Amino acid sequence: MHPPSLFRCPAPASRERFHAGNRQLSSALPTMAGWFRRLLHKPKPSSAESSLDAGRSASSSPSSSSSSAKSSGSSPGTSLARSVCPAPILVSDINASGSARWAKSYDVCICHSDVDLELVEELVSYLEGQPESFRCFLQLRDAAPGSAVVTELCDAVQNSHCWVMLITPGFLRDPWCKYQMHQALAEAPMANGRTIPVLKDVDRKDYPKELRNLYYIYMALKEKSFRQIRDTVVRYLQELCRSSASSTE
Repeated sequence: MHPPSLFRCPAPASRERFHAGNRQLSSALPTMAGWFRRLLHKPKPSSAESSLDAGRSASSSPSSSSSSAKSSGSSPGTSLARSVCPAPILVSDINASGSARWAKSYDVCICHSDVDLELVEELVSYLEGQPESFRCFLQLRDAAPGSAVVTELCDAVQNSHCWVMLITPGFLRDPWCKYQMHQALAEAPMANGRTIPVLKDVDRKDYPKELRNLYYIYMALKEKSFRQIRDTVVRYLQELCRSSASSTE
């Protein structure tokens, strides 16, 4: 006799339930596997999308900050423009009764040689006929009779805002012209616009070495040179009045 088997075949009903469970599990496995694959391989947001989202979030911040930045950014430019470009001084301001122009007796002192007197008289007539009515010191006309030459030359320099040096061959030969030139340089060695060298009929190599740190006006056309002299004096007086007004504020 064969020993009884330890494993008995299940009954038909049990076998049917077992196969049905297997079929259900087999049909569910692909679905679960697909769900796990989607979970493990879920795509991350791209960098472009991230930056777009960040841009959207940033754009959703209050617009008042950007407008305030614009308004605050424009104010330094405005203040800088005010400091760099001050309001121009008009002729009426130069001629005002309280102007710093009237602190001296003359606006222009003409330093020249006697041989150039005719040209100098034309220049003085031109300047005094301008709307600013420049006050010019002309030695032959304005020096006090009987006064010492040295005294008159020094007083003319000290009592004038600007000094026109008419440098001609006669100027270079005249010791009094050189003396007055040195007095002007000693009075204001670095004052821009106060000493105005005007070169006429003189080689550039003969230009006085004491004046070589200053630009000069070369008199080729008389009318143009007269206008340049006038403009230089006006600029200096404008700057004088502007600095004087700012110092009193």
